[in-house]
Parts: sequence; structure tokens; C-alpha cells
Amino acid sequence: MNRTRLLTIMALFVAIGTFGAQLLWFPAGIAKAYPVQHAVNVMAAVMLGPLPAAAIAFCIGLLRFLLGLGTLLAFPGGMVGALFAGLFYRIYKRKGTAVVGEVIGTGIIGALLAVPLAGFIMGSAAGAFAFVPSFFISSLSGAAIGWFVLSRIKAEQLLLQP
Repeated sequence: MNRTRLLTIMALFVAIGTFGAQLLWFPAGIAKAYPVQHAVNVMAAVMLGPLPAAAIAFCIGLLRFLLGLGTLLAFPGGMVGALFAGLFYRIYKRKGTAVVGEVIGTGIIGALLAVPLAGFIMGSAAGAFAFVPSFFISSLSGAAIGWFVLSRIKAEQLLLQP
């Protein structure tokens, strides 16, 4: 694929994820759930592959943090979820497995990786475990949105990975 086209599509996903996070969010436990990030992770993982999806998640997390719209906890969850979604899709070749990869990557592994970071920020690792259900709910709802969007478009024509 043309590198210019890849970077353009990645930039569009970053814009959708950054802007969309402020349009669609809901309280989930002690944190806010931003399902647009997870929907973008699933769509980018299926259309572009695991590494571009992880790069998109990093850029969205960085922009949201720099704009004061997110926290440092978005980095481990978003990047691991996007990577797992892409790897699961690449291995099994089914869109539903990208959803499973996103939920496992963000909702479980990413949340557990965020615990030490949250413990450092909050001063208590025990309180940081309260984020795990929030990550899971956010990733599950967003991954379902991403799967719904992918199931409604002719994604086979949009798939850009080899």
C-alpha cells in the first residue's frame, strides 16, 4: 500500500478518535468510558493491522492527554487493546476476533498494566484496581460499536493490510 494513503487513513482515525471521545462518553464506575477509542481500535486493527492500530491508539492518547481531555491511563489500555485486536484478526481472519482481542487487550491486560501507573499517580495500588471494571466496560462497549460499523460497510473493499 502507498505510504501516503496509509498515513492519511491513520490521521483520519486519530481525528475521529480524538474528537469522537468528547462526543460519546459515559460514567463507568470511578472513571469515564470513552467507547470511540475502542471502536477506532477495532476498525483500524481490521483495516490496517496491529502496528498501525497501536500507533493510532498512541496518537489518540497523546493528543487527548496534551489537550487535557484524557489521562495517562489511556496509553497502556488503548495501545495494548489495538495491538491485540490486530493480532487476533490477523490470526483468525474474523472481525469478531478483533473485538475479543480489544476486550482482552484493553479490558484485562491494559487495565492491569495501568494499575502500577495509577498506583504511582494515586499513591495506592489497591485503589488503582478500581479502574479494571471501567476499562472492561469501556472496551466492550466500544469494541461492539466498532464491530457494528465494520459489519455494516463493505470492509473487504476497505481492507488495506496484505
